[in-house]
Amino acid sequence: MEVNKQDDYSLIIPLLVNNGDVGTKVKEEQYTNNTTTGTASFISTCFNALNALSGVGILSIPYALASGGWLTLILLLVIASSTFFTGLLIQRCMDSDPTIRTYPDIGERAFGKAGRTLISISMNIELYLVATGFLILEGDNLCKLFPDIDFDIYGTRIGSKTAFIVIIVILILPTSLLNDMSILSYISASGVLASVIILSSVFWAGAFDGIGFQEKGNFVKWNGVPSAISLYAFCYCAHPVFPTLYTSMKNQRQFSKVLFFCFAFSTITYSLMAVIGYLMFGSKVESEITLNLPTNKISSRVAIFTTLVTPIAKYALMLTPIVDTIETQFQSFCNKRKCSFLIRTILMISTVVVAMFVPFFGNLMSLVGALLSATASITIPCLCYLKISGIYKRIGMEMIIVWFVGLIGLIVAVVGTYVSLVDLKTHLFVAI
Repeated sequence: MEVNKQDDYSLIIPLLVNNGDVGTKVKEEQYTNNTTTGTASFISTCFNALNALSGVGILSIPYALASGGWLTLILLLVIASSTFFTGLLIQRCMDSDPTIRTYPDIGERAFGKAGRTLISISMNIELYLVATGFLILEGDNLCKLFPDIDFDIYGTRIGSKTAFIVIIVILILPTSLLNDMSILSYISASGVLASVIILSSVFWAGAFDGIGFQEKGNFVKWNGVPSAISLYAFCYCAHPVFPTLYTSMKNQRQFSKVLFFCFAFSTITYSLMAVIGYLMFGSKVESEITLNLPTNKISSRVAIFTTLVTPIAKYALMLTPIVDTIETQFQSFCNKRKCSFLIRTILMISTVVVAMFVPFFGNLMSLVGALLSATASITIPCLCYLKISGIYKRIGMEMIIVWFVGLIGLIVAVVGTYVSLVDLKTHLFVAI
């Protein structure tokens, strides 16, 4: 299989060899001969992975819990365990062939060109919509802080949310031009810190600023369970980025430890935020918990202002795989640096347009979680691993577990997508 030029900065070292199913000594020798050494350390990779996993999902997780009730906390753990497991499957798939360097490469190794195309499309649409969600998030929170600000440009009145989205895009643009994982890790560190600060600020608002934790909530709300699961899946939608992080490491054999630490940390923070937010606001919690916070309190302002850091910290990490894919198609026609700048600029402008026409953060993230995250982060890794490893040919415990996890992803995708589309359609009609 031919290695794409887009992946010249990526590297592969074998990991998680499994009884000859995936990876052999011959493969290890091929890795030594065909790859070079990465530059990202264990710590910087942890920051990048945490930044991908712990992001805007922390704001919507209380809304997810409120949608489905306390019982869905079990489903949060199921989704977290399933996505951690499929992260390990991605490693094993990459170990099976030294020329596998990206997520689409895994699809091609398993199912040929059709597999590459399917994964590329789902991965890039997912990352694109996540980036769009960042802008909606920024517009909502800036409007919350400055509700009375209007913008007039040459006599034309511009809505405050639209203007704020444009301003944020201009601020983000310089960071989107970066593609070095070691450099991005410093930006990622600020994103991880932002999640911790938001969690701490929301807790402070509940404990010391008079809001309290008096809401009891519902044990289960069956009609809201699909939406809750979809939003939980969105919180763990980082799998398209994992191959890039893995191949950028100086010591790729430590990547399983990176995954374990990052998934454990993210799940703890998500669970704490879900419980705290639901106890504070109950069924009245907004799709972004910062919209519930009173702006006259210092803790609330800290949480809202910190939320504004997230897109700056995460946008470049989400944008890089999309740009790499597009660059591959045009690399023979234009200068790489100029082409990269043009592609990134066009992508950012297009996300602004989409954010203006679909300004519903909760519904958009639920749709992304169901249609794309569950597919790209659960079902596809399972199918690719079954095909590449060949374990589908023999009945065993490993095959049963992989099929079971893949089925979970399929159910979430089908049911969650239907419910999300119905909800989005309802909100659009109401807005019109």
